[in-house]
Amino acid sequence: MSSAGDPAEWAARAVERAVAAGAGEAEAFASEEATREVRVHGGEIESLTAATRRGVGIRVWNGGRVGYGFGTDLSDVGVGATAERAVEAARAADQDEFAGPPAAAGEAPALGGLSDASLAEWPAGRVAELALEIERRALEADSRVVGVEQAVYVDSADRVAISASTGLSGGYEATSCYGYLQALAEGDSGRETGLGFGMARGPAGLDPAEIGREGAERATAMIGSRKPATRACPVVLDPTVAASFVALLGGSLGADAVQRGRSPLAGMIGETVAGDAFVLSDDGLDPDGIASAPIDGEGVPHRRTPLIEEGRLMTYLYDTYTARRGDAGSTGNAGRSGYRAQPSVSTSNLVVEPGRLDFSELLAEAGEGVFVTDVAGLHSGVNPVTGVFSVGASGREIDGGELADPVREFTIASDLVSMLKAVRETGATPRWVPFGGSVSTPPLLIAEMAISGA
Repeated sequence: MSSAGDPAEWAARAVERAVAAGAGEAEAFASEEATREVRVHGGEIESLTAATRRGVGIRVWNGGRVGYGFGTDLSDVGVGATAERAVEAARAADQDEFAGPPAAAGEAPALGGLSDASLAEWPAGRVAELALEIERRALEADSRVVGVEQAVYVDSADRVAISASTGLSGGYEATSCYGYLQALAEGDSGRETGLGFGMARGPAGLDPAEIGREGAERATAMIGSRKPATRACPVVLDPTVAASFVALLGGSLGADAVQRGRSPLAGMIGETVAGDAFVLSDDGLDPDGIASAPIDGEGVPHRRTPLIEEGRLMTYLYDTYTARRGDAGSTGNAGRSGYRAQPSVSTSNLVVEPGRLDFSELLAEAGEGVFVTDVAGLHSGVNPVTGVFSVGASGREIDGGELADPVREFTIASDLVSMLKAVRETGATPRWVPFGGSVSTPPLLIAEMAISGA
């Protein structure tokens, strides 16, 4: 099997073969992804894996019928066979009046800084040492840290190209990496855990000391925790927790969820859905966002899309299909998990605009309440239609505008729209969080939430 050439060449050749096989219109998504993962525990490397995946996915359209095929054989024969499977799938598909290829949408913006040379320059042994150092730094940070569940380093180098018979084409290269650990701290009532993490374009951008220290501080801060009193009170969400809610909100803003009646924000364009302090955009061009790229998964140029401003819902997020179905235009939000998958509506980088208060001022504004540093079961604990949620949480009491005793085994409950409307202030310092998407958010002060504890 030959894989000569690069993704741009694979994609162009795939489109040619699909048209020759009988496609009315065709699009090809070609990619090469090289990944590494290191897991360490107890000062030893538990596993070190490396893999490279390359392939092409081909979509074809014939009279409102769409077919898809993918393959890893990038030889002429292999690509031709994949194209023929896609054409055959289209012949067997039902007609769909909204099915059709994405149209060319102007030049994609030039976007630099997506790759870091250190990822290629650091051999496996050096990134393994970085993971070991993350673990060591957590253990050295505090004598009460007695272990680390696991320290992990992951990186990825991607090359992507898209080509279509409509004339649309584009591509990019990007790298990313992250490291994290769960530190274990010993207290009188048992062991507590704390998450530390960092993300960058390459391993040279990670600070193992900072990652280890954060995990140690979060774990030791929970020693002696108890249940808080049941009440309604102000709540400050740590950026990691705020990011989980923002990612959930991003899913509710996808046009596919709205059109299927699976979003609490359906039919609310132009309405007030949040407090004035909460300003949200989807920005596929943010230079610091790990999901940034010049184009989306269909080759449509990425852009910044305001979602919530002055408390009002501005728009939903669309790919080509949902845009046609909703009589709108694509917002450049077609996402793909790789060449095996067809595109679907997806957020790029969700960005919450920072506010004016630093963390101490945010706590002072809260006065009496709870600082939530962790939630459990958020995505399974939310009703996707109503947005109602009740999830387990842990964190710290806020007493007199300052952090006080650690608390755990309580729930916070509300619904997405009510919570957004109750956002009183946003912190001045945002943080990028890579879990469940790419989200940049500062801590958020919610004027009131229901706390169920002791």
